[in-house]
Amino acid sequence: MSLESAVLSRLEAWRYAPAWRVAFSGGLDSTVLLHVLASAARCYGLPTIRAVHVHHGLQAAAEQWPAHCQRVCDSLGVALDVRHVQVKPGASVERAAREARYAAFSALVVPGEVLVLAQHQDDQAETLLYRLLRGAGVRGLAAMAQSRPLGHGHAVRPLLDVPRKTLEAYASRHGLHWVEDPSNGDSGFARNFLRQDILPRLAGHWPGASTVLARAAAHQAEAQALLDELADIDLQRSCASLGLPWLSIPCLDLQLLRQLSEPRQRNLLRHWLGGRTRLPDSRHWQGWADLRDAAVDASPVWRLESGELRRHGERLLWLEAAWNAAWANQEQPWLDGRQPLQLPGNGMVEFIGQVPAGRLSIAYRQGGEVLDVPGRGRRDLKRLLQEAGVPEFIRPRLPLLRRDGQVIAVANLPLDPACGELRWQFLSWVRPVASS
Repeated sequence: MSLESAVLSRLEAWRYAPAWRVAFSGGLDSTVLLHVLASAARCYGLPTIRAVHVHHGLQAAAEQWPAHCQRVCDSLGVALDVRHVQVKPGASVERAAREARYAAFSALVVPGEVLVLAQHQDDQAETLLYRLLRGAGVRGLAAMAQSRPLGHGHAVRPLLDVPRKTLEAYASRHGLHWVEDPSNGDSGFARNFLRQDILPRLAGHWPGASTVLARAAAHQAEAQALLDELADIDLQRSCASLGLPWLSIPCLDLQLLRQLSEPRQRNLLRHWLGGRTRLPDSRHWQGWADLRDAAVDASPVWRLESGELRRHGERLLWLEAAWNAAWANQEQPWLDGRQPLQLPGNGMVEFIGQVPAGRLSIAYRQGGEVLDVPGRGRRDLKRLLQEAGVPEFIRPRLPLLRRDGQVIAVANLPLDPACGELRWQFLSWVRPVASS
């Protein structure tokens, strides 16, 4: 099968996408991929081909690459988007640059579009070895996926079955020119060390090493698909809710979760939390065991990168980082109750129904508050919140409506229908959400 046929076969499922955007670094791999697609577009009815070059600005040589990419695209009749990104400082420049690059790709792709990436079979073998040496599990050893969602579209890698030598032969045959990244020669980077020192030695002893390693990654991807199916079954069984329509916090039934074996518990949690936060490796899951096995009257927390897991009775809750963001919990006047009131760091409140008369303000629990409840007399606010099933760690953020200094309502908790003056009033609170 020709390289063109192999690439188009892998992209067949996206044949009617609005556009195929090629991630174009200017290097050998992406140059070959762009040439293949631009050439095929002249003969077949393909989606619009566009190239996108992400400029990291990490080295002096890179300043010339956008101009090179533009010349290549001009010769092929392909439009080029150049995106400049800032790479966050950190321990791993490679990881930070990759995250910045994919963030740019994700922001660029519109609904239905496809980002076509040029990673090939040797890259897949390198990724498997790299992750194996870092102690990755099945998901990590599946290496790079042939396709995955990206932003509003998809990312597709049509060259994962193609060895680099095939790309080199194509480039030579067509007289292609590309740039060389000077950092690729620095074996101080882990991936460069594997690419330059380890994989060639493996290939010298096992000529098909890259092919075999890439096939092993495919086996791991299949195993991960089965684990995901099992996790879906367990998730359907253990998915729960708090019973509070206004509080849409992801929630699992802890009692049902405990009935699973520990490997199935971890598999379910990885699946459930995978799109919400980065999870620690297998050496750092003690926080889960401590939370799961804590006493009933304890308030355990497992803090993760983008939020935390907490317990509420026999419910396991995921709280995104917005719940722990700084917020102003001071009393705030509400001068015009006809307009929603923004609460700094704590969402927004508004009235559903008629605005009560009097001097209004929004405050928060300080302790000892009481509320007049028709038919029940003066009731302790703490007890009312307990009866309503509001989790303890949500209560400090729950806005209280004061009129002339007296608490008369709690956000999102309607009073009894027989509540006299307040029966037609309801204070709605839209909780804080994570910033994008």
